[in-house]
Amino acid sequence: MSKQPRKQRKAVYNAPLHARRKYMGVNLSHDLREEFGRRSLPVKVGDTVKVVRGEFKDTEGKVEKVDVKKLQVIIQGVTVTKTDTTKVFFPIHPSNLVLVDADMKDDRRNKILDRGE
Repeated sequence: MSKQPRKQRKAVYNAPLHARRKYMGVNLSHDLREEFGRRSLPVKVGDTVKVVRGEFKDTEGKVEKVDVKKLQVIIQGVTVTKTDTTKVFFPIHPSNLVLVDADMKDDRRNKILDRGE
């Protein structure tokens, strides 16, 4: 595996969708780290996240959509106003988020935590 940044970027951009899901991991808050015993989890619709970088820093909201193809997360409350005064969601990269409250209704997510992967 190469260490060259351009090849690392190319691998991300050309990755198939099932591999891109790995890149959708979000760091956990300190409380959740202690509770789950791990640093990150893949983000999913229904989670509450906090933006830690960029224009919307310190904004918290529920995840509305996870776009694996574009590596973007749409969050409730993170919007910009267009020139025609309509509000549109502003997509955020998962590396700029922290998971504050995980939606644990999903059995698959519980199995991930149980096996410790």
